Amino acid sequence: MRQSSGIGVLDKAVAVLHAVAERPSGLNELCTRTGLPRATAHRLAVGLETHRLLARDSNGMWRPGPALAELAISADDPLLEAASIVLPRLREITGESVQLYRRDGNSRICVAALEPAAGLRDTVPVGARLPLTAGSAAKVLLAWADPELQRTLVTEAVFGERALAEVRKRGWAQSAAERSAGVASVSAPVRASDGTVIAAVSVSGPIDRMGRRPGARWAADLVAAADALHKRL
Repeated sequence: MRQSSGIGVLDKAVAVLHAVAERPSGLNELCTRTGLPRATAHRLAVGLETHRLLARDSNGMWRPGPALAELAISADDPLLEAASIVLPRLREITGESVQLYRRDGNSRICVAALEPAAGLRDTVPVGARLPLTAGSAAKVLLAWADPELQRTLVTEAVFGERALAEVRKRGWAQSAAERSAGVASVSAPVRASDGTVIAAVSVSGPIDRMGRRPGARWAADLVAAADALHKRL
């Protein structure tokens, strides 16, 4: 249960943000997941959209908006500050969508993302919560997670323990059509100054462009970007 600030409208707005961050939502689902009356949920969502804290996708579903990323980057977070410098260069090199993920319990959260200027994209909004059971970033974050968590989640994952061992051995992960049909990705671990893996930096895009083994093309650039982030922490 989320804590109450004692300011009703603020708590309700935060509930809407959390609901949309977990997965894109229309008005009916937003009401179901927040318990808010339809008129209240709609008023708050539209207000948050006006301030760019929410945005609508092509299906009319609310998603986290660009202002969240802007606020996050402006916060005193060394990792996000480093990402604001490293990710634009990675996008320039690859010409694909780039993301930075942190693990949060049994999930991963996109904490920074940039999209290419043109062409097909793999849009993952900042604040999106994704599973640790599919995708290259999931493999990276789970490969260096607590062994007990690994054993729990690997039974649900599309990959197995052997795949995680291979990720630890070579220092990067790749995926094709694991998290989303038609999408491929490559990820590398970002380490803190003490060597602990604290994030995964990723590049993702259509399989038609990246291929079914995207690591052959982009792994070296992902490892270099991860090292650049590490050096800035």
